[in-house]
Amino acid sequence: MKPLTEIDAHFSTSPQIDPEDLIDIKAAGFKSVICNRPDSEDGGAHPDHNFLESEARKLGLEFAYLPVIPGQINDGHVAQFKTLIDKLPGPVLGYCRMGMRAKTLYERSR
Repeated sequence: MKPLTEIDAHFSTSPQIDPEDLIDIKAAGFKSVICNRPDSEDGGAHPDHNFLESEARKLGLEFAYLPVIPGQINDGHVAQFKTLIDKLPGPVLGYCRMGMRAKTLYERSR
């Protein structure tokens, strides 16, 4: 599993995950995953969120997709993220390329 950064008991962040990471994410006790990385970022060389969502749901994990372009987080993104955090069962793992967008969204939503 990728290195995780625990923000608090309800939320942690991770760099880009791969399908095989989902088993470890589930085993670590996470109930939900939020993807903040657009599928087209870096030419789409990373796993597509639809595939990761499908694999996550097979394991019983909830999955949400809120793509944000680096450096372009706005109040609308923060409001959408807050809605997701309030709705999804926790603990929640948020990821993007390096985990910083997910961290920023969580902190601003609080």
